Amino acid sequence: MSLTDVSADTTPFFSDDNEGEGPTDNGVGSPQPEEEESASGVSDRRAKVIVVVLCYINLLNYMDRFTVAGVLPDIEQFFSISDGKSGLLQTVFICSYMILAPLFGYLGDRYNRKYIMCVGIFFWSLVTLASSFIGKEHFWALLLTRGLVGVGEASYSTIAPTIIADLFVKEMRTNMLSIFYFAIPVGSGLGYIVGSKVNDVAGDWHWALRVCLQHQTSHCLSVSGFVLSTFGFTTVAFVTGSLALWAPAFLFRAGVFTGEKQPCLKAPCDNSDSVLFGIITVVTGILGVTSGVQVSKKLRTRTPRADPLVCAAGLLLAAPFLYLSIMFAQASTVATYVFIFLGETFLSMNWAVVADILLYVVIPTRRSTAEAFQIVLSHLLGDAVSPYLIGVVSDSIKKSDSYMWDFRSLQMSLLLCSFVAVVGGAFFLATALFIEKDRHLAENYVPSGEQIEPVLEQ
Repeated sequence: MSLTDVSADTTPFFSDDNEGEGPTDNGVGSPQPEEEESASGVSDRRAKVIVVVLCYINLLNYMDRFTVAGVLPDIEQFFSISDGKSGLLQTVFICSYMILAPLFGYLGDRYNRKYIMCVGIFFWSLVTLASSFIGKEHFWALLLTRGLVGVGEASYSTIAPTIIADLFVKEMRTNMLSIFYFAIPVGSGLGYIVGSKVNDVAGDWHWALRVCLQHQTSHCLSVSGFVLSTFGFTTVAFVTGSLALWAPAFLFRAGVFTGEKQPCLKAPCDNSDSVLFGIITVVTGILGVTSGVQVSKKLRTRTPRADPLVCAAGLLLAAPFLYLSIMFAQASTVATYVFIFLGETFLSMNWAVVADILLYVVIPTRRSTAEAFQIVLSHLLGDAVSPYLIGVVSDSIKKSDSYMWDFRSLQMSLLLCSFVAVVGGAFFLATALFIEKDRHLAENYVPSGEQIEPVLEQ
């Protein structure tokens, strides 16, 4: 097999038995230029339809993930739980997600990915429905069901990006991945908005979960650049995981502390901050992902290290704005939201670019495994631990049971996010030192004594 053979990278996903064979080098002529962007053998229109479907499911994925954060004050009041226990809601989900990701990555590299995803999404929907019927004496059951939701999400999130990678190449691949990763901030923001608004209308936070359910049912991993970029992405997960769960609650407590809001003494609580934070998450996600991709494209004409440099810049710029948003919370609500907007915009510059780094430094037949490895590490040290850690630190700082200390303790614990963002920027700067060599090795990799097997099943 020649070094330029792309058959292992381009086998179609949704294909019939008599279609989907990519162009092969049979020694007669050379491939036509226009086939480069559709080397999978799937028509351009069909490939884009597949991306739309995958993006829609990813949107629902993140809506479901952050609906709980959108109604967190109501959940805390319903179950009468502390900040530490509230943080566990996100932690158990992420732990399940990261533990199962390697399994689905392994299966995705070897079996039919369409069926793996369908089974996972069906299970995810059933568990989400079950979680919406839990009574106030059974908080443990809510933790259990949130953990089981990770089964379905792991089956999808591990596999979907590699399908897009198999359908497109070069610039088109980057564009499609950027569209796919728009679903992260947009879905997250809609989770806050839909969850809080449904809670307001129904007067019961359980219905927020049921609304999301209705939508649901309808190489070598030792590469230095890959490992360093994964650690960098871990810090992104840490910060976003902390903000995803705690930002609306923090803004609510700031309002109570300053006298702008009334304490939550009975449901439904004032969730207006969840709506505003959700809108900011959607807008900043779109701006951040778009600007990250565009800046990276322009910078690539000057340096092959553009991608990790853009990721580093995003984190290093996000850190001071996140710090300011936390410290200004008791002084100016407007300033707080402005700084959150800027911080989240810079933070969101990483999503699509990090995914692209993984896909070009890892050989095609190990991309699902690499995706799973990145999911495990980034969530294990990132958003699996950060919501719980922030909650525990908040509880440990709190000196008395008062509205002032409810606010102050959470404020101090959230400052950890700015420090972690700076560490992440350093990891991406280190990634830039190795990215050229690792990309060259992946592009020229040929397994000894055997042909690369197609990464997607018929």
